[in-house]
Amino acid sequence: MPLWKIAYRSIQFRAVSSILTAFSMSLGVAIVVTVIVIHGVLNDSFNRSAQGYDLIVAAKGSPLNVVLSTVFFIGEPVGEVPESYLRMFRGAGQFSHITEEAIPVSIGHHHRGVPIVGTDPDFFTKLKYRGDQPYRFAHGENIRFGDPFTAVIGSRASRRTGLQTGDTFRPEYAQDVADYEEFTIVGVLAPTGTPNDNAIFVHIDGFDAMHGHDCGDECAECDEPRRFSAILLMLSQDTVPPMGTMVDPNSPDFNPAALLTERTFVNIEAMELPAILDRTPDVQAVSPVREISNLLSNIVGNVQMVLLILAILVIVVAGIGMMVSIYNSMSERRQEIALMRALGARRLTVMMIILLESILLSLAGGVMGVLFGHLLIAGIGPLISEHTGIIVRFWDFQVAELILIPGLVLLATVVGLLPAAVAYRQDVATSLAP
Repeated sequence: MPLWKIAYRSIQFRAVSSILTAFSMSLGVAIVVTVIVIHGVLNDSFNRSAQGYDLIVAAKGSPLNVVLSTVFFIGEPVGEVPESYLRMFRGAGQFSHITEEAIPVSIGHHHRGVPIVGTDPDFFTKLKYRGDQPYRFAHGENIRFGDPFTAVIGSRASRRTGLQTGDTFRPEYAQDVADYEEFTIVGVLAPTGTPNDNAIFVHIDGFDAMHGHDCGDECAECDEPRRFSAILLMLSQDTVPPMGTMVDPNSPDFNPAALLTERTFVNIEAMELPAILDRTPDVQAVSPVREISNLLSNIVGNVQMVLLILAILVIVVAGIGMMVSIYNSMSERRQEIALMRALGARRLTVMMIILLESILLSLAGGVMGVLFGHLLIAGIGPLISEHTGIIVRFWDFQVAELILIPGLVLLATVVGLLPAAVAYRQDVATSLAP
């Protein structure tokens, strides 16, 4: 009979204690799997959500707050950006030659707890999400130029509010104002797995119409000076060199004259744009990818490490419990082991059977733990999606999970050594004596 079958029969004989041991092991594995998968999905989603544009031009303040409010609609904007800065990146503006797109966004109103974002139709035609995915509409169409009271609603916001194409709504503060203009939903976004699923996007002109501020110093005809929460910039891919690009002057293809072209000066200016804007009194340039990377590495990463350490401690404690369980069973199995030895089994064979018991229990706990972990992910996935717009599903998998199996085998081998050594050293004659 194969050794693993003998080990399996021994586990079956102690079914209750074996199941409890494997279950305790599975709890630690489930926590590890949950932390790894959720962190991986959040990390991927946060980074991809911040890759639809290169820079955010916003008022002076915390760069992280700028990203959280503009990209994830968490918190309030740090301030307002005058429209004069938008003109700098469009038409014949100072930086229009290095700007592919400049799209204004305004944030600050809600409807049934869903954030309302003011922007223009280019948001859904020029920008992409998750790196290179274009926005699509499950129903209807994009907000329309020249029609300021049109709106597009995210897929999850649509389910949350019940709003569909053709429905109308008002911001929360204007619910009881009879003559207040209503917005009409003209499109429902297809699911993106980004925070945009949890928002309502209205035409920027309609968003401005919701405000009743006094005239500012910039207006020449007593009209409201336009201001935005932020401006999203896509720098021209033809003028911005790839990150990490190096020029080797010793290369045979190196041409010094090429460095004197207009394109080279454009490259330099594009790279210096954040520093130029940061020196202005009103605004700053924020890299969403950089801020999210810092957030994940400095804060979220530390939290993940603490949770992983706690989960690993649970697994280690479960491993020690398994060692104690197998060790305590040695006194009950003295005659069984002695009988195997009397029938010709070598000491090493008996030792291998004990180690295989430990490994099988660990693998059983590991398999249950992976299953429990993904079931837990499926259970809390809707809650995460509801609050962040990030979709976490049962079948989401991270490569780091593959480390669990060899890790559990190693742990089982270590904790099984002591009871295996006891079985190895057991004397046959003494054990068979009445």
